[in-house]
Amino acid sequence: MTEAIVLEALKHIKDRDLNKALVETGGVREVKIKDNNVSLKIALAKTGTADQMEIQQEIVHIIKGEGADSVGLRFEELTEAEIKKLGGTLEPTYNGPSILAPNSPTTFIAVTSGKGGVGKSTVSVNLATSLARLGKRVGIIDADIYGFSVPDMMGIEERPQVKGERIYPVDRFGVKVISMGFFVEDNAPVIWRGPMLGKMLNQFFTEVEWGELDYLVLDLPPGTGDVALDIHTMLPHSKEILVTTPHATAAFVAARAGTMAIKTHHEILGVVENMAYFESKVTGEKEYVFGQGGGERLIEELKTELLGQIPLGQPEINKDDFAPSVYAKDHPIGEIYTSIAQRIIDKTV
Repeated sequence: MTEAIVLEALKHIKDRDLNKALVETGGVREVKIKDNNVSLKIALAKTGTADQMEIQQEIVHIIKGEGADSVGLRFEELTEAEIKKLGGTLEPTYNGPSILAPNSPTTFIAVTSGKGGVGKSTVSVNLATSLARLGKRVGIIDADIYGFSVPDMMGIEERPQVKGERIYPVDRFGVKVISMGFFVEDNAPVIWRGPMLGKMLNQFFTEVEWGELDYLVLDLPPGTGDVALDIHTMLPHSKEILVTTPHATAAFVAARAGTMAIKTHHEILGVVENMAYFESKVTGEKEYVFGQGGGERLIEELKTELLGQIPLGQPEINKDDFAPSVYAKDHPIGEIYTSIAQRIIDKTV
């Protein structure tokens, strides 16, 4: 495998928005080959679209067809000057109904935390599936751009379908799922900067065929960085759930995320205290491995309520329907999530 072979193969793949081959647009930014593994950086007129999904699948197929063992892809956008020089425009091509429209019936629930490692994605996934089990129409956006994990947690192996200019999310446990993980190959790292991330998120809202949803859960990155700020700007009426552990430090940094929500006029639905305790199956005794009081301190500071306390645990693994982080409805922890979901429904009706 050589760079010349790769570039020759890429002559057959076009940037749909410019109707020109990637090698013509200057869209092949970087080619690296090591031990027959190919790594590419590709620039497109638009990213985060149905067209990008088709292009990345084509690239992987054609480069592997040339003999590569694996193909890693990173995407960025052509500059406005490049697009103009190539005769393109930056106008969106889809003008249909948007989930962001003022009259949209969808309630947006942003799940956030002050720091990583508190189980925020686990809460997001189980909250979404519990809302679906209660009869609600639910979607989830894995907006943790650098640390996407929702597809793996829910046992999703397939990719979204692309029809025309629309992306149709994967349906799992009655939840419609879209993730940054669908837009990279071979688990390649995502090395994108602030403005680029905002465009990607916006296209998750506008280019995905969500249909009618009651709830759209957003699994946000931890902290108060670019993605969280973009979400606060895009979704002026988003409601937020803060995830913390009982540890004082986790609660302290979660308060920062909560303060940002309040300052941007977002409603805080409440706090979920994860890893609240360990309950022995033998004696039923509770051990407070990470201490106590973090959730209580957080709700006092933010003047909100504790939606629930999730103990340390692990879902039963079903090899035939593998989803390593989703609790069954009748699992004791699954029942806690159902209770939290019902409280959220009661608060948002």
